[in-house]
Amino acid sequence: MTERAPLGVDPRIPNAARMYDYFLGGKDNFPADRELAELVLGVLPEAREGALQNRLFIGRVVRYLIDQGVRQFLDLGSGLPAAENVHEVAHRHAPDARVVYVDIDPVVCSHGRAMLADPEQVVMLQADVCDAERVLSHPDVRGVLDFSRPVGVLMMFLLHLVPESAQPQRFVAAYRDALAPGSFLAISHLGTDHHTARTQQIVDFYRQAGVPFTPRPGTEIARFFGDFELVGPGLVSGLGTEWPFADPEATMFLDEDVARMGYAGIGRKVHT
Repeated sequence: MTERAPLGVDPRIPNAARMYDYFLGGKDNFPADRELAELVLGVLPEAREGALQNRLFIGRVVRYLIDQGVRQFLDLGSGLPAAENVHEVAHRHAPDARVVYVDIDPVVCSHGRAMLADPEQVVMLQADVCDAERVLSHPDVRGVLDFSRPVGVLMMFLLHLVPESAQPQRFVAAYRDALAPGSFLAISHLGTDHHTARTQQIVDFYRQAGVPFTPRPGTEIARFFGDFELVGPGLVSGLGTEWPFADPEATMFLDEDVARMGYAGIGRKVHT
């Protein structure tokens, strides 16, 4: 990325999506992003491996939902394009799949739109995912997704970047309510149940840099699923290695304590 920031972007403020890009070896980031990322790496060198496994994990989730008959995806807080994007994985297994990406960052959206070739099947919307009403009613979303049919909503590594002041339980419920039976909600979230000194250092780094960072206990993360039926074995620590759609040969986090920092789960809407 050129060091000149696009309109509306303050390059002096670190951004989680651009830090993630840096962890993956990308170039769509600014010095402030790299500086905070290096602080994290100083405490948690496994973060690079973790970012790679996160991408692989999202691909496995998409493949699982495709196997369940889902052909529509709403990827909230999608982040910068990287290897194995949702639409790439989905189209490899179901060419008719439709995907809407939503992110608030203009850098993310600019790069996202540049890589999309078929606006009838894949769109990128710049919007605040916390404003569920705007996202769900937006013509770009309604033009691609049919909410009378099952949709797979992805909130992957998103909600721990949302402060309590944004009322995450409320807006997640709004997305759940908009879905038809047979839809799925996939969430991964950093937790506090296995809080370590390293975890606290990372939380402090983000907050001191003005970046929202709110790990939560597993019981609170579970509430995001409401009355959705969790796919067995439910909300699990790590990246879902126990789930039926996991790749048993995938190299997971190098450190067991790091793997236990996060939770992941998939819920299915059974009732109207």
